[in-house]
Amino acid sequence: MKNSSDMIFSILKKIKIYSLNIIIWMFSLSCIFPVIWLMYSSLKTSSEFNRDIISFPKAMQFTNYSRAFLSADLGRLSMNSAFNAIISMSLAVLIAFTIAYLLARFPFKGNRIIYFLFLFGMLVPMHALLVPIFVQFKAMGLFNKRITLILPYVVFNLPFSLFLIESYIRGIPKDLDEAAFMEGCGTVRTMFSIIFPITKPVIVAVGLLAFISSWNEYPFALILINSQKLKTIPLGLVSFKGEYSTDYPLQMAGIVISTIPVIAI
Repeated sequence: MKNSSDMIFSILKKIKIYSLNIIIWMFSLSCIFPVIWLMYSSLKTSSEFNRDIISFPKAMQFTNYSRAFLSADLGRLSMNSAFNAIISMSLAVLIAFTIAYLLARFPFKGNRIIYFLFLFGMLVPMHALLVPIFVQFKAMGLFNKRITLILPYVVFNLPFSLFLIESYIRGIPKDLDEAAFMEGCGTVRTMFSIIFPITKPVIVAVGLLAFISSWNEYPFALILINSQKLKTIPLGLVSFKGEYSTDYPLQMAGIVISTIPVIAI
């Protein structure tokens, strides 16, 4: 009797494990299928795509990638996006690290107030500030400039970057700072020669998030930039949409190209 109950329990346990695995596999496939669909749809002709959006292409149209790259001028757009993303990422990380170190290591009066004021920026929907920023930039002569997008990107990446870095620095023993001060290191040298190398894991994570956020940003680029020379990748991908029709395979080829730098880093 005991053996039969143990066998039933074992069978039920296996069924539970297999059922859970099936659910996880189905969920994983549902997440990865849009990426697979995007990649093979980018190799279709426009007529094939319009006829059946799910089927595989009859012949691989690799020329879609060269056509998309040239027609949307993705090379120049990529350079603009890379410039904005790299500069804004570097500034956001540098400013966030400096402020985070000061807040984590120097418990002056009002320390926590300043910290929570920065965190409050995480609660503000960035797109709610589109119109005020547009009006201010227009009045200050910052509209449609090379640095136009860098300023809001830095500001909106700063709160979350500060939150992560400050939390990480608080976990580093203060003995390291005290030992550095005893050896004659000043605050700046201690920050960048002792603490900064230790915080590399969180710095890399924050940098990647800031880079991807800036690379993919669309609304601010659409509102604040109208010069063809300064447009970014997200704006260029819209160019495949015509007044009456959209060349979806070319647009998807452009999307695949635009994701390569993000995947590479």
